Amino acid sequence: MMQKKPEWLRKRIAAGPDSTAVEGILKELSLNTVCNEARCPNCAECFAGGTATLMIMGTRCTRACSFCNVVCGPPERLDPEEPQKVAEAVARLRLRYAVITSVTRDDLPDGGAAHFAATVRAIRGRSPMTAVEALVPDFQGDMAAAAMVADAWPAVISHNIETAKELYGAVRPQADYRRSLRLIEAVKGLNPTIRSKSGFMLGLGESRAQVLEMMDDLRGVGCELLAIGQYLAPSSAHYPVREYIHPDIFGEYRQIAMDKGFSFVAAGPFVRSSYHAGEALGR
Repeated sequence: MMQKKPEWLRKRIAAGPDSTAVEGILKELSLNTVCNEARCPNCAECFAGGTATLMIMGTRCTRACSFCNVVCGPPERLDPEEPQKVAEAVARLRLRYAVITSVTRDDLPDGGAAHFAATVRAIRGRSPMTAVEALVPDFQGDMAAAAMVADAWPAVISHNIETAKELYGAVRPQADYRRSLRLIEAVKGLNPTIRSKSGFMLGLGESRAQVLEMMDDLRGVGCELLAIGQYLAPSSAHYPVREYIHPDIFGEYRQIAMDKGFSFVAAGPFVRSSYHAGEALGR
């Protein structure tokens, strides 16, 4: 049985004309957003503000993480026109900060890195003043694939560790905690001007000690930007919420993370990795 949400997790969702305009542009260009696919609680707010996190390479993931609402199944064929379509959407939405993410594509030899790179380059070519964040999968530890993305020169390369390493077997069985840390660590070596970022969820059963360990592990590999949010189970079939974390605790964790040396930390019940992401770079 799913736990009853506390009052601080009750959020009024109301779509306005700006939200409708964003959805219209994305539908016209046949583009997907992680906002809709992952049932993000900030979806209407971000759309109303004229922003969206675009999800490339289809809507079906090759992994089956128990916390995620994105569908696992046979992946779609890559659309060679998608990078230009994304660049068109970013230009028409007049984004100052664009987050590009994807489903995990373990079926592709490079994990989709070349497609990621092409998308970043297309945005930078069309909208040179827009900062681009590439929120990438782990590429199965292939650093040559990560280098392809870095060579496209996004402002930020982000990869979420999601939860404590002890919970990976239940929450992310096809992922590897240390592999994810190695990818984050590689960012500066690939291009020292790119900012590195990660995020994790609370409420999956992690202890306070494990939260602090995740912070230390991320700082240990040079991670600069951090997002911490509340896990919200998409349905009763997903991994259950073990605890709803009070906003005061999020505030405490934010201060601890800042004291540990992160240059920017977003922490709160509704925070997601791409929520208000541009604030880290003053966008």
